[in-house]
Amino acid sequence: MSQPSIFRPVAEPRVIENAFTPDQHERMLNVVRENGPWSLILAQHFKSPEEVIATTSGSIPEGFTPTWDMFLSPVFRGYFAQASTMLYPEIEDCFLNSKFLDLVRGYWGAAYATPENMLFNIQGPCGAGGSPHVDATRFRGVTMHNSPIWLMNTMVKSGLFKHWQARKAQVISWYYKGQIGGGFNYWPEGPHGQPKQINAPMWGRAVVVENEMMYHSAESNGPSHMRRPQGLAINSMMQANTAEKGAWQITTDGQVVQNIPEDEFRFLIHWGADIYMDYAELKRALDHSDDITHEQVFDIFVKDLRARGLQFDVPTDPLTDKAFIGLLTRIYDPGVPSIFPPEPTEQLAA
Repeated sequence: MSQPSIFRPVAEPRVIENAFTPDQHERMLNVVRENGPWSLILAQHFKSPEEVIATTSGSIPEGFTPTWDMFLSPVFRGYFAQASTMLYPEIEDCFLNSKFLDLVRGYWGAAYATPENMLFNIQGPCGAGGSPHVDATRFRGVTMHNSPIWLMNTMVKSGLFKHWQARKAQVISWYYKGQIGGGFNYWPEGPHGQPKQINAPMWGRAVVVENEMMYHSAESNGPSHMRRPQGLAINSMMQANTAEKGAWQITTDGQVVQNIPEDEFRFLIHWGADIYMDYAELKRALDHSDDITHEQVFDIFVKDLRARGLQFDVPTDPLTDKAFIGLLTRIYDPGVPSIFPPEPTEQLAA
């Protein structure tokens, strides 16, 4: 099992206020309103429940078959920018953001930073953001564009691929008017350390952070009886409710399963950058002189597993083989957080 000390960010999250101007916020929100519906995070990034477990934390007991229902959470996602390219020109200034570039260079003490992606999460009332997790990082040669998230997160958890691991930083911003929860939970000392919280109000509040190396989750938000809509499924969608100004709705197979008033709508914007400490590091990434391949990744995994005395069949397709994914999860997962921050309650928030 890998050591929890692997999962400590380069620095504690740094809180900033008024991350975007009111005009930028409104333009980003209009993109979300006008280009839906949006699918669940789970549906976009995972092909099986086993992959979810490999990405979050915990392991699969022998003989146990996980199901989608164990992980369903009404959080939906879309992208504003991918592969350093803005997908919606009307908000390009939000992505090519000199303020954010200055923040992440300062956070790392680095010479260079490049905007890499910008995504958003939208939701209504919800439980605590699923299991605490780390975000998918990037390795030279292994990225979101050619690899599943579970693989990259397992590579991080193993500690075997630090040589190829990219440096990353994010500015994560929240807009939430609700009165119950809606903050950010994080474990800066590893999954068995003391957690911390960034609490509401969350209107334009943001953190500068390295989320690939820090377990974190959303704090529960909204009335507890609304946090798990009846009828939520892996193919559910979320979109603006055109019949009510500022409202949203979740549908499954075209049927509305929940209406969300404007005051319970939580909007997260996740801006991410690649970080290079100096020109030599930047050049190595650009010329691909030291990339790693999938074949090398699995050769390293297999060699390490054999060195641990484990007996197993090497799969023909390790990227999708559920048994092999389960084995990697059991061996390399650092364990779930053992200490949790307090949950918000309607009484305390009133």
